[in-house]
Amino acid sequence: MGPLISCDDRAVTISPQPPIEHTEPSGHSGHSHTAPGAGHGHSHSHSHGPAAPVSKHLRKVIAAVLIPFAAAVVIGLMVLWPGGAPAHERSGVGFDRQTQQGEVTALERVDCKSVNASQVPPTADVSTPEGREARAAQTGECKKATVEVVSGPEKGRTFIEIVQPGAPRQLADGQEVVVAYAPDAPRDLQYSVIDVNRKLPMAVLAGIFAVAVVLVGRMRGLFALIALGVSFAVLTLFILPAILQGSNPLVVAVVGASAIMLIALYMCHGLTARTSVAVLGTLVSLLLIGLLGSGFIDWAFLSGNTDDNTGLIHGLYPNIDMSGLLLAGVIIGSLGVLDDVTVTQTSAVWELRQADPTMGPRALYRAGIRIGRDHIASVVNTLVLAYAGAALPLLLLFSIANSSVGSVANSELVAEEIVRTLVGSIGLVASVPVTTALAALVVSADRPGSPDAAPASGPVLGGRGRRRKR
Repeated sequence: MGPLISCDDRAVTISPQPPIEHTEPSGHSGHSHTAPGAGHGHSHSHSHGPAAPVSKHLRKVIAAVLIPFAAAVVIGLMVLWPGGAPAHERSGVGFDRQTQQGEVTALERVDCKSVNASQVPPTADVSTPEGREARAAQTGECKKATVEVVSGPEKGRTFIEIVQPGAPRQLADGQEVVVAYAPDAPRDLQYSVIDVNRKLPMAVLAGIFAVAVVLVGRMRGLFALIALGVSFAVLTLFILPAILQGSNPLVVAVVGASAIMLIALYMCHGLTARTSVAVLGTLVSLLLIGLLGSGFIDWAFLSGNTDDNTGLIHGLYPNIDMSGLLLAGVIIGSLGVLDDVTVTQTSAVWELRQADPTMGPRALYRAGIRIGRDHIASVVNTLVLAYAGAALPLLLLFSIANSSVGSVANSELVAEEIVRTLVGSIGLVASVPVTTALAALVVSADRPGSPDAAPASGPVLGGRGRRRKR
């Protein structure tokens, strides 16, 4: 028989063992001097080593909690499944434009005046940024790009794009671009360049990421990538279309996040009692985040409609609850960090129990919470800095305006990020004691002496079958 590969890519090799007498009347015979962790692969061994807390009794208790929850998630998916995003007539604004792929086939430098690209300030005031840019365009050199449409029904059509010297996006010969199509505009103005094509560098970066994850994580890394794909599928095929069809964003987010949590955790960490405790800890923390987020979003009168993108969504789909959409984002955004915390805390308690089987639930909790405090400090700092980094241009604008901290925090755009960060951080902090307590209670309530107990999941023997000394 070949090696059995677990989720973390540890080969459980059935190594050669001395012959075992199956006719021994007592489980103690022949095992009284066996060192803890020795390699007899029988579940009825009564050695003094720690037994893995996966007895039949424990599995029944956990299944009684998780099976109804998983069934509720499946029912929620079936009831709320949208069947695709609803169709709408494109507005031609922002992201809601018809786009095609294009390529710059020719590029020449021309005087801005010759192509009417320069604009004189109405007041001839060059003290303003707009005036200085217009003055520079008068005397500057523009680029005249010939762009060919390479996709869509008008493939092969060309148009001219003028790029001013101060434009943030410059074009190069042979560059792939994204062009917008406005069918109601005059023919010469129907196409325009709106962005560059970044698919190749993004694909290469994604490939490097996938290779790095698999090389370092091996089988566990591979399963993590599969779980990431499943999570993205749930997000794009269920959560987003269901919200667009008018379903309650909070309910959709809870059902979708629960489905992602169950699939990702069990796929990456295995269908074990340890993973089940992490699922329970994550679920409790998500409920806390949902309650806190709902309360403070209402209390702070956050509408969720703060920029051009959310305004466009509200204009196209006025039935969407934008504040509910904000809360859904808080829940989904917190899930990715939550499962890391809960899995780590559960594994820590399990390993502590295996290292010292005499530890009770109180001692396990105290030892586990000491580990969790270090985790809290690093994770909360990571979360806050992640949100601050995403909002850095906005914070820079407030700094330029010399706005006070109070006025910055009071603006709805920043208040949303503050609520998002602090509610998520409270949920992360709470997940540590909650998950640690659950793990300590579950692992202590196990019956390791039960004849139904599964084999110990301790150190795996190598090919020589040597025993680990304690």
